[in-house]
Amino acid sequence: MDKAYRMLIVDDEEKIRELIKKYAIFEGYEVEESADGMDAVEKCRKNHYDIVIMDIMMPFLDGFSACKEIRKTQNTPIIVLSARGEEYDHIHGFEVGADDYVDKPFSAKELMMRASAVIKRATQTEKKQERDTVSFEGLTVDFTARLVYIDGKTVDMTPKEYELFFYLVKNRGVALTREKLICDVWGYDFYGDDRTLDTHIKLLRKSLGDYARFIVTLRGVGYRFEG
Repeated sequence: MDKAYRMLIVDDEEKIRELIKKYAIFEGYEVEESADGMDAVEKCRKNHYDIVIMDIMMPFLDGFSACKEIRKTQNTPIIVLSARGEEYDHIHGFEVGADDYVDKPFSAKELMMRASAVIKRATQTEKKQERDTVSFEGLTVDFTARLVYIDGKTVDMTPKEYELFFYLVKNRGVALTREKLICDVWGYDFYGDDRTLDTHIKLLRKSLGDYARFIVTLRGVGYRFEG
């Protein structure tokens, strides 16, 4: 990498922290560690990190709660780790603001690839802000402010929901394959199943309410925004 990004590894298991730290340092990251969610929140309040790797099951404050607290003050990219592969955990992780979700046991090499992709996405998003607003009936999308309105009221979305919705709206009327959505929105060659995309589409439809009808499922292909 061109610059040394700062990573905070949060896990109550020292062996897990050491494994991630070993690979992260090899990839050029400056690494700090934390063994519980409460300490992680305090560290994020006092320091700048380019990426946070956050376990869920921890003492004092669990990873979901810690993620939610961090999101109150900053948009630091967060990857959540969990030994539980339940769909609810994935959905809840994204609802509280996680950018990606990795099930344990995991490949440290893949985790580093995901971390790099999340940082790259966050950096590109900051660089290519453009003033642009579009409306579809009572639905308004302000790309620059990263806000969505329904009948004048702000819709609460997670960062990843907005990125996906932004992409769908920008490509309205275009049939987007699942592979293209994953590659362009998540920014890496996807490993494993594609539940992440399905989960975010489900969350997005929930956030949009009646306007979820604009997101059309193309069976065997992917999705299309018809506004």
